This record gives sequence, C-alpha cells and structure tokens, in this order.
Amino acid sequence: MSLTPRLALMLAVPPLLWAGNAVVGRLAVQSIGPLWLNAARWLLALLLLAPLGWRAFGSPQARAAVGARWPHLALLSLTGVGAYNALQYLALTTSTPLNVTLIAASSPVWAMAIGALVYRVRPGRAQLVGALLSLLGVAVVLARGEVAALARVQFVPGDLFMLLAIISWSFYSWLLARPPAHMQGAARPAWDWAQFLFVQITLGLGWATLSAGLLEAVQPSVTPQWSAGLVLALVYVAVGPSLLAYRLWGLGVAAVGPALASFFGNLTPLFAACLSAALLGEWPQAYHGVAFALIVAGIVVSSRQR
Repeated sequence: MSLTPRLALMLAVPPLLWAGNAVVGRLAVQSIGPLWLNAARWLLALLLLAPLGWRAFGSPQARAAVGARWPHLALLSLTGVGAYNALQYLALTTSTPLNVTLIAASSPVWAMAIGALVYRVRPGRAQLVGALLSLLGVAVVLARGEVAALARVQFVPGDLFMLLAIISWSFYSWLLARPPAHMQGAARPAWDWAQFLFVQITLGLGWATLSAGLLEAVQPSVTPQWSAGLVLALVYVAVGPSLLAYRLWGLGVAAVGPALASFFGNLTPLFAACLSAALLGEWPQAYHGVAFALIVAGIVVSSRQR
C-alpha cells in the first residue's frame, strides 16, 4: 500500500508519544526501579483497557482460542510488551539520552536485516538510500549541528540494553506484519483492536513482572518514592506510549509493512530534541530543520515502489 497523508500521520504520532516516554522515563527511573516501572505501566494500561478488551478471555471458548495460539502470542507479548520498554528503561539508568537515541536510530537497519534473514524480504535500493538519509538526519540532531560531537560519544553497558530493545521491537513489528496461518483471515479469532492488545498486555505483564522479580532477587532496586509526579508519569506512559501508540503502530505496520514503518521511528530523536528544548525553554535551532528534512526525505524515498 502506498504511503498516504493519513498513514503518515498515523505512523508519526507513536514516535512523538515514545519521545515523551523517553523523557518521562528518564525522570521516573530516579524514583522507581526500571523494570518495576515497566510492570506498573502495563498493569495500569491493562486496567484502563479492560472495559474494551476483557471479552478476549470472557468465555471458555475465548480462553481456548488464546491457549491454542499461545506460542505466537507469548512471543509477540515478550518482544513488544515485556522486553522493549523494560530494556529501554534499564538502559536509561546507565546510558545517556544521546547514546540511547543514537542506538534507537538503527531500527530501520535491524528491521531490514530481520526481514532479509528471517522472512526472505530483501530491501530494495530505495530503502537503503532512505535508511542512509534518515540516519544522517538523526546524526544531525545528535551532533547538534556539529559533526565533531559524534566522535566524542562513549558507549557504556546500558547501550547494550538499548540495542537489544531495538532488535526486540524489530521482531515485534515483523510478527505483526507476518503472522502465522492461525492468526490470518477466518482462522484468526474475532478480536477487535482492544481485545488483541488486551491479550498482548495480559501475557506481556506476566513477562514484565517475572523479569522485575528475577532482577529484584539478584539486585534489589531502590524503594519506590511515590509522589504526584511519579503517578502522573505512570498515567502518561500507560496511556500515550502504550495504548494509543501501540494501536496506531499496529495499524500503520499492517498497512505499509515494518520496514517502511521503522523509518518513522527515526522521528523519535527529533521529537525528543524538541520536547527537551521546550522543557528547557530553548527554541529549536536551524539544524533541527535540516534534520527534519533529511528524515522526511528518507521516509519519502523509502516509500517509493521498488
């Protein structure tokens, strides 16, 4: 399907919400353990979605439909709900926003690599050129218009967590775009978007809680310091980056495919820079415009028919 203005907007909103998630998450992990933050986020999201999605488990037949598809659903919930944000929040405790954003910008590369190796979908020349343009745009933001700034980047252990997070998200996007036969057509349970997301969050919450508990047993985290700010942070990450972003991202990936959709992920560092500037009272600079033009050019080029 060609990239229409409606689809472009649909795919641009999740990066905006995820940029806010990075900013809010960086503040929140100072008051609560990163994996507990992830678990609390999805618990609240599950409660908010329950009035719309509970029917996915509301009858013996419905539960049997989930049980018959549990391997795929468990993998989907692990990569998209259980792992990605847990690893991102964990990365933010030791890595810098600059490094995390730089690593996240590699998403199109991993999406294309997984597509080629696992799904035998080889990227075309337009996608490769688009990836280069988009990454150049991200580099402009990271360097704040000074190329020499990139040479001063020093990687720390937390960067590995962010790399694993991006790989996990790329797998999640491909699992959405290329589901097995029992999740296609008439064989797929009659779930609407809320029920499908409810299933993912329910299973993903299990992964999130398990990982938080295991890490707590090995390395106890800080005692949560509850405040109005932390509660507001949890509400934001449960509603915006979780429910709204996942819904729009799922629709967008289904329409244009994970490879093209991943290019929109490169808008996240640009949005993050703008949000940070707004919070600090700084106006966007000329290099923000240059970066935006390069990222958009990457999206446009990669969307062309091969």
